[in-house]
Amino acid sequence: MREQLMKMDLLKAQADRAPTQRFVDQFSKIYTPIMVVLAILVALIPPLVFSAPFYPWIAKALILLVIACPCALVISTPVTVVSGLAAAAKLGLLIKGGTYLENGHKLQAIALDKTGTLTQGKPAVTDIVAFNNITNEQLLTIAASLDTHSEHPVAYAIVNHWESKNIKDSLLEVDQFLAIPGRGVTGYIENKQYYVGNHKLAEENGICNAEVESVLEKIEQEGKTTVVISTSRQVLGIIAVSDSLRPSSKEAISRLRKIGVKTIMLTGDNKIMAQTIGKQVGIDEVNANMLPEDKLAIIDRLINKYKYVGMVGDGINDAPALAKASIGFAMGKEGANVALETADVALMDNNLVKLTTFIKLSKKTRKILIQNISFSIIVKIIFFILAIAGKASLWIAVFADMGASLVVVFNGLRLLKLSFK
Repeated sequence: MREQLMKMDLLKAQADRAPTQRFVDQFSKIYTPIMVVLAILVALIPPLVFSAPFYPWIAKALILLVIACPCALVISTPVTVVSGLAAAAKLGLLIKGGTYLENGHKLQAIALDKTGTLTQGKPAVTDIVAFNNITNEQLLTIAASLDTHSEHPVAYAIVNHWESKNIKDSLLEVDQFLAIPGRGVTGYIENKQYYVGNHKLAEENGICNAEVESVLEKIEQEGKTTVVISTSRQVLGIIAVSDSLRPSSKEAISRLRKIGVKTIMLTGDNKIMAQTIGKQVGIDEVNANMLPEDKLAIIDRLINKYKYVGMVGDGINDAPALAKASIGFAMGKEGANVALETADVALMDNNLVKLTTFIKLSKKTRKILIQNISFSIIVKIIFFILAIAGKASLWIAVFADMGASLVVVFNGLRLLKLSFK
């Protein structure tokens, strides 16, 4: 499946042209016919109107056509963009088109999901606190029975912990299982409804009391994710799950800050825990208790404020925000297929430092594009003046045209050898 996605991405990269390339193509459609008509007029008007000899003016017209040929201008953009895309692939960045490569330098803010993006996405159970005369084993069995139907990383952690404990009882049969986006799951066990979800879900169900809140606050201040197991009337217990930060997270946020990019965390976890993680990595703004639609609303707000905004995520819940962002980044190594398909750039080694690499590569690509286009136009103007003055021969015109083309090609290929640290 991942290989098919990569092939589709490569095809899209070829079809999706950069803004500069589209501009050059449109310019050439107008420029080329004008120059052809001008050359015809140069060849015919002096002999037919002023009785001048045909040969010198036909020669001038041919020289003008060769000089006016926009080869260097037209080839400068695709060569540079393709070189940039190839350089990105070597650096572990799969970019789905020249548009995203060229616009990357415009990013003013980047929003990042927490679980699986800033963190490893491989949480493990650290604490179990049971209430109301229920044992830890019973609590864990109820939670695992419901979470075995879920695909969330925290659910996997609880099920794996239940399996590691070698509990004699088997998992319980669950009826009417339902996933509650951004909150948790619910289902019926022996005709009784149970909830396994986050702090927010417990508050919405109105079952939190002073004792429960005290335990939740203590665990959340340690930077752990809390899972509340409850019925519709009371909390049965709390399971704490810890997910370690990616080694690249802190450095990535630091590098983004150095180049003037604001960083924003979007997470479905509680505010206390989110702020703890935010302080650890040095992120600028923390948004907690986020549902998928909340993340989408935050991206809308950021776009209104900064205009060009990136979004980094790895899961199904991140897909709407990835699609809405100016440029969406997916964690390519372990991200969900929906996130990979929706995003515009995939970080193939899950290294968040590559966000800075992408922006620097985009800036360098933009710089070389401007160099190539400027050089092509200046060469054309110089030799056009020489041709009008009668100082340029046909061979000089050919040399100028081919020489300019080779210069812009080699300049564009420089991207393949540049390093971006």
